[in-house]
Amino acid sequence: MLCQAPNFSLYIRVVAILALILGLSDASRLLGINLGAQSPITAMGFSAFAFLAVFCLAKLFAAVGLWIKASWGAVLLVGVITLELGLYLSGSPDVRMSMLGFGVRVVLLAAIVLIFGLSLRFARAQAD
Repeated sequence: MLCQAPNFSLYIRVVAILALILGLSDASRLLGINLGAQSPITAMGFSAFAFLAVFCLAKLFAAVGLWIKASWGAVLLVGVITLELGLYLSGSPDVRMSMLGFGVRVVLLAAIVLIFGLSLRFARAQAD
């Protein structure tokens, strides 16, 4: 990704922080912070726990990739959020989220698509 403009770099860092916060909130669900003595695997089920673990790790890695302004960070974040929203909207019982979580994921997806569009436009402007 071309991140020459300072405002563009700040925008990417803000998206990285949002992805980090979303990944850490998923990690707290994996650890069972709000469940008390109950195991998170028994509360969610094994397949939901596995999905959440994969999504959590992917979001954390994507946040690091965005922070260092690597193109794979944005691609990973688009992939994981698209897959997560697709599973949720298809009615999979293994992917659960609140309306706030759904909204944050949609905003992150739109932000990454905007980053892709801006980087393409910036690359074309540099080429001309």
